[in-house]
Amino acid sequence: MRYDLYYWPMIQGRGEFIRLALEEAGADYVDVARQGKRGMTAMQRLLDGKGGARPPFAPPFLKAGRLVIAQTAEILFYLGQRLNLAPRDEAGRLWAHQLQLTISDFVVEIHDTHHPISAELYFEEQRPEARRRAELFWRHRVPNFLGYFERVLQGNGGRFMVGRRVNYVDLSLFQTVEGLRYAFPRRMKRFEKKVPSLIALCERVAKRPRIKAYLASDRRIAFNQWGIFRYYEELDR
Repeated sequence: MRYDLYYWPMIQGRGEFIRLALEEAGADYVDVARQGKRGMTAMQRLLDGKGGARPPFAPPFLKAGRLVIAQTAEILFYLGQRLNLAPRDEAGRLWAHQLQLTISDFVVEIHDTHHPISAELYFEEQRPEARRRAELFWRHRVPNFLGYFERVLQGNGGRFMVGRRVNYVDLSLFQTVEGLRYAFPRRMKRFEKKVPSLIALCERVAKRPRIKAYLASDRRIAFNQWGIFRYYEELDR
């Protein structure tokens, strides 16, 4: 099956978690909105409800045959079994989905370090609040979330988050760690020694042949100041 991925063409954002799964599986997919004005028009048409009675709220969403599936974790739950990136048993698939939902919670908190009041305001309009939010984020939330994933990984033998082979949760944690390295290079460098198994997992993911090729290709959008992960020097101290 060919998959059509709909997401903003200029940022990694939440769409990147899905791109990584499609790339690792060698799936046949099109990043629709990156095809220019025609692609953006097609995406807006579905958002406007002109593609059926179940319009998505926002990108990312995936078109698979007649299905249109939105929400990052939901898309990965759907793709996981079909791309051989999730356990085959129901309990394992639900466990992977639970971990992905926890990653989604963490991603929201990461975004809110630079936009703690509202995404409708520029960073410069909420600087004092962002500095305070980032400080508390690194004092409490990063240890809680990454510490949790470290414990889960070690409890599963240290190689993979779920089961005995690579899965979409591993890929999503790779993206999360890479994003934190971009947004908070100093803080993340200091923290990485506390989660050695997680860092080792991410390094293994980066070396997987299809992921390595993807990261070196022009299909991989570079981190920038418009996505979830943004670098502001004053927040990284």
